[in-house]
Amino acid sequence: MSNIRKSHNSANASLISMMQRFSDVFIIFFALYIVSLVTGDKFSLNYIFMALGALVVFQMIGGITDFYRSWRGIQLHSEVLLVLQNWTLSVIISAGLISFINVVDISFNIWMGWYLLVSVGITCSRIFIRYLIGIVRARGYNTRNVAIVGNMPVGRELAESLHKAPWLGFRIVGIYSDDPKSKSDNIPFVNNIWQVVKDAKEGQIDRIYIAMSMREESQIKKLVDELCDTTCSVMLIPDIFTFNILQSRPEDINGVPVLSITDTPLNGINMVMKRIEDIIVAASILMFISPVLITIAFMVKITSSGPVIFRQVRYGIDGKPIKVWKFRSMSVMENGDKVVQAKKGDSRLTPIGGFLRRTSLDELPQFFNVLFGDMSIVGPRPHAVAHNEQYRSLIKGYMLRHKVKPGITGWAQINGWRGETDTIEKMEKRIEFDLAYIRNWSIWLDFKIIFMTIFKGFVSKTAY
Repeated sequence: MSNIRKSHNSANASLISMMQRFSDVFIIFFALYIVSLVTGDKFSLNYIFMALGALVVFQMIGGITDFYRSWRGIQLHSEVLLVLQNWTLSVIISAGLISFINVVDISFNIWMGWYLLVSVGITCSRIFIRYLIGIVRARGYNTRNVAIVGNMPVGRELAESLHKAPWLGFRIVGIYSDDPKSKSDNIPFVNNIWQVVKDAKEGQIDRIYIAMSMREESQIKKLVDELCDTTCSVMLIPDIFTFNILQSRPEDINGVPVLSITDTPLNGINMVMKRIEDIIVAASILMFISPVLITIAFMVKITSSGPVIFRQVRYGIDGKPIKVWKFRSMSVMENGDKVVQAKKGDSRLTPIGGFLRRTSLDELPQFFNVLFGDMSIVGPRPHAVAHNEQYRSLIKGYMLRHKVKPGITGWAQINGWRGETDTIEKMEKRIEFDLAYIRNWSIWLDFKIIFMTIFKGFVSKTAY
């Protein structure tokens, strides 16, 4: 009976993927047809070419991001955010290509209306598909009996999260552990890890998650050997939570499986999305603030001697040196092995230097750094090289902040951790927020930070 159920699971997983693909194709074409009706245009070959172009790009990006994989056990918002990200990039690329080859003349309003309508459509389709699958699983189809083995807290957390989401179709048989601390109020507990082997051989379990410490290597190996005599799928939850995890994901290198622990989230399509975001936002802001830039440059020049722009060497992505642009706010331009942070009432400040620093206006030229590709709109703020060398030996994981491009604004800044870091605790808090940003990066988080910067990120009592 267990084998029959698992064959149905595989077939249903493929069926769900087909449902998603067909719904995406239908929505993309039907939404454009609706737009043509609303605008009074004939649904001509131009529209068909437009839809086919975007669809091809959308399917290509879907393959790159492995979008049509199994989303079982993953929250709905993660799936919706990825599909919206893919669709956004598809429209941008296809619109750019069509405009470049100049074969279709489509107005901006039609593109925007189509983009919004498809965004709503694919979001609703994903919600409906999950709802439909939930009904099917509630009737006993496409379900799996799951057991958790071991005393790692992450195992208990996994069991509790699956218990709270019955629509996923995972039935928790129990937590098998020799440690009573692994008990959960809502999930059966078996005080013997070897009982899972007997239950598996009797066909009571379809999938087993082993959540044991790496120190129990010999016991894990023996348990896996015993479970090889069953038809269960055995999953190992790696004991990586003892490390300072930045971004973990599995890879396959020439047939050898590896698990990254401190990697950047900005790979593949994410890197493209981030770069497009930077170019569009930076170019728009520079056009808007150009009168302000000219005014500040004039004020810097007439109030003190020296260049208008100060280029300071900082660490960029992967710790490579870059030159960050700033309006000069001091009478000195420290750029060596020793850089003294500005303090309240600092005598080195120019007549307007204090105002520029308190309002962050001195950092406006960094939008050019963003266009050049050295920086990003959002990311950890770049520190002077001297400060990097000082703190990298004092704060664990400090250099991990350089796994992404430095930013003009960041998660730490809008949460109040900018300006002078006269204690190690202040710098530790800044690094904590920087690493949290990298772990949880998304386009939507970037836009949230940009929006909050308008209200929280410019003026600070600790910026001197």
